[in-house]
Amino acid sequence: MMDKTRFVNNLPNLDDLRVFVVVARRSSFAAAASELGVSPAYVSKRIQLLEQSIGVRLLHRTTRRVAVTDDGERVYHWALHIFDAVEQMSDEVSALRQEPRGQLHVVSSFGLGRRHVGPALSELSRRYPALDIRFDMFDRLVDLIEEGYDLDIRIGDHIAPNLIAKLLANNARVLCASPEYLQRHGEPRTLAELAGHECLVIKERDHPFGLWRLQGPQGEESVKVTGALSANHGEVVHQWGIDGRGILLRSQWDVRESLENGKLVHILQDYRQQANIWAVYAAPLANSAKVRVTVEHLRQYFDERRSET
Repeated sequence: MMDKTRFVNNLPNLDDLRVFVVVARRSSFAAAASELGVSPAYVSKRIQLLEQSIGVRLLHRTTRRVAVTDDGERVYHWALHIFDAVEQMSDEVSALRQEPRGQLHVVSSFGLGRRHVGPALSELSRRYPALDIRFDMFDRLVDLIEEGYDLDIRIGDHIAPNLIAKLLANNARVLCASPEYLQRHGEPRTLAELAGHECLVIKERDHPFGLWRLQGPQGEESVKVTGALSANHGEVVHQWGIDGRGILLRSQWDVRESLENGKLVHILQDYRQQANIWAVYAAPLANSAKVRVTVEHLRQYFDERRSET
């Protein structure tokens, strides 16, 4: 039997273990030497040193072939595990420093995707031409694993516990309406008054249709809203708001320009709906250079545009 204490105190040389694995697999010093591109004498010497190092006999030698001993079988299987672990370590370390390449599958919502994620990915592609980027947009939640996405750029803090998320930008949704609408219908003074107004309702990913939950002076409040117009695309609703067709609840990054140029007015300013922007993925960033680099690129992109988000 192997002396475990001696094995620990005299760790085997990895090169010698690799020679042994080839000998055990080929059952021949000569065949192993030919595969390794060395002499049979070199192979014999390395096996001898390995046996001395770990204190066990690994091979039965005859004039025509070699056979692995019981202890040799144990060492052989451990050696395979060791080399597999070393290879995995090398892959992960390499992934941390190598240029990202291969197919990257990203998904986001329509408005955020067109206004921000799409332009950011265009710049990423220019910086890393070995990346093959496919970008999809849906106003629904996707199953990253089942649908084969590497990365989901999404709005909202409700993220499944089996997923990993990195904050890209702080953001909130605010209530807006055009000056023309407010002149015709009056400006609501409480959240409850929204129920009596024309509201532009959007079905966006995981948010319940027509139920607006916002944080206000008294904490979270909810109001059920309705209106003659609804859509599943935020940019359509945004334009309807500018056209004076009702009150909308949209992200700050989406309506900032319209508020600045007076096409929309920020109403009920004590109320807001938290809607941070996240990068969501299924595996640790260290496992994939392409995902890690993309997340960092997007974080920098939104950081540079903090005033817009």
